[in-house]
Amino acid sequence: MPRPIISPSVLASDFGQLTAECKRMIKGGAEWLHMDVMDGHFVPNITMGAPVLSCVSKGVPGIFMDCHMMVAHPEQWVNDIADAGGALYCFHIEATSDAVSLIHAIHERKMKAGVAISPDTPSTAITDEIGHAADMLLVMTVYPGRGGQKFIEHCVTKVAELRARFPDKDIEVDGGVGPKTIDVCAEAGSNVIVAGTAIFGALNPEEVIGQLKARVTAAQLRA
Repeated sequence: MPRPIISPSVLASDFGQLTAECKRMIKGGAEWLHMDVMDGHFVPNITMGAPVLSCVSKGVPGIFMDCHMMVAHPEQWVNDIADAGGALYCFHIEATSDAVSLIHAIHERKMKAGVAISPDTPSTAITDEIGHAADMLLVMTVYPGRGGQKFIEHCVTKVAELRARFPDKDIEVDGGVGPKTIDVCAEAGSNVIVAGTAIFGALNPEEVIGQLKARVTAAQLRA
């Protein structure tokens, strides 16, 4: 089982202090920072793009930006995100007709490749070929497009299905995840945890990051 990784979602941060917020998370024990890129087409909201990511990369040397691309044409932005310092480029399978070629293009730019599925998309949409080519699989536990939504528990079944098929793959959950919902995600086999409000809104983010990581570790030991 891959090691536990906590990736705080900057969508829940103070965008006016974005670099400082990322540094605060890393100081608190976060290994990755989850950057939600939304284009106003694939999802109705608009957040940030390559220029903002580039500023963060320069301001926080060595940051691992876990870029969640909620965009209609993910092929279009691979070079821009790579140039901006993105470390992982995670696209939605619903937004492309050739996921394998896109994964290869991401790898050519020296980024890890992630494949995301929305709540209404079955885990079988990730074929064996796609799953083996990707570095990470993301199961959305809310509908993509905005933060602060309620956790959709039935999506966790897809985590277990993917973990059974890909025992050594990083599997990420994103949406409504926090201390109250972490256990069901970890028990299903998720090792990469995206949490926004639960971490950024906490009085002690370091404590929440440590708690989430410890509970994933405990679930793995029971497995």
